[in-house]
Amino acid sequence: MPLPRYKQVNLDVTPYYHCTSRCVRQSFLCGVDASTGKNYNHRRQWIVDRLHKLTKTFAIDLCAYAVMHNHTHIVVHIAKARAEHWSMDEVLLRWKNFYRCPSVVQRYLDEETRSSLSEVELQKAEELSEIYRHRLYSVSWFMRLLNEFIARKANKEDECSGYFWERRFKSQAILSENALAATMAYTDLNPIRADIAKTPEQSHFTSIQYRINALKVNKVPARLMPFNDQVPVNESSLPFNLTDYLVLVDETGRVMRSDKKGAIPKKIKPILDRLKVSGKSWITLSTKLERKFAGPIGSAERICVYASACEYGRKPNIANARRYLQ
Repeated sequence: MPLPRYKQVNLDVTPYYHCTSRCVRQSFLCGVDASTGKNYNHRRQWIVDRLHKLTKTFAIDLCAYAVMHNHTHIVVHIAKARAEHWSMDEVLLRWKNFYRCPSVVQRYLDEETRSSLSEVELQKAEELSEIYRHRLYSVSWFMRLLNEFIARKANKEDECSGYFWERRFKSQAILSENALAATMAYTDLNPIRADIAKTPEQSHFTSIQYRINALKVNKVPARLMPFNDQVPVNESSLPFNLTDYLVLVDETGRVMRSDKKGAIPKKIKPILDRLKVSGKSWITLSTKLERKFAGPIGSAERICVYASACEYGRKPNIANARRYLQ
């Protein structure tokens, strides 16, 4: 039986999560229907566009994503503190981007009618803003607004009804820096593992391609969480350098190719040493992450802390955590 979401997301332990969703009618929902030859690849762009719109509104940063033919991988960072600093007006305006708010909220946001609101109505508007504030840094609401939108749009195009996604999205807590690097690389290299791209630059509908395209014109991707060498020290960022990460992804991808049997090159040892992951363990993680970790991803010590904070009945993935992420 799946764990309730409150036992899978605990912001006191980690703000990073890996979310996956899979289509119910298999690849032709987002790829090419083998029986009819119809191409549905345009739906993958729908997902990318929707992700970018959601991150513009939510207090949730995109670290990495890959939109495949029949499933998605998304790595997110939840910026709870950012949402807590938003004003009441900003929260309501952000929520209004996706939902038609109750009349009391609409009247509050209208300068001409705001002054006519009673004390009870003002209190109600404030209560609603706090509900919306919480939703604006909720992974569940983020994924709901992504998956529901895509399902409705695809079903309308197909002139049908019913499930588009296989089940509720799966989420995994990412508990350490090395686990974050492994999960991001695992996500970005999905098209290469599936043999639909030969290089990260050719990996369409992925964050790695988005980052590389931005780098070519000396820009920071507007809808992705930056690396720590791309922003000032006091701003929120990923705990690696962009160039180190690109080398890491590229060299890991080379090792995974069937015509390459060599070990990880020496030139990327510094980052692996810093993350305390051996070359062999790194390749295992970046190619078989979901097989090795069904739940939270991190060291054994961090998993124990997370399991206790989330009131797990047991401590999952301990053996593989000790093997690959110590």
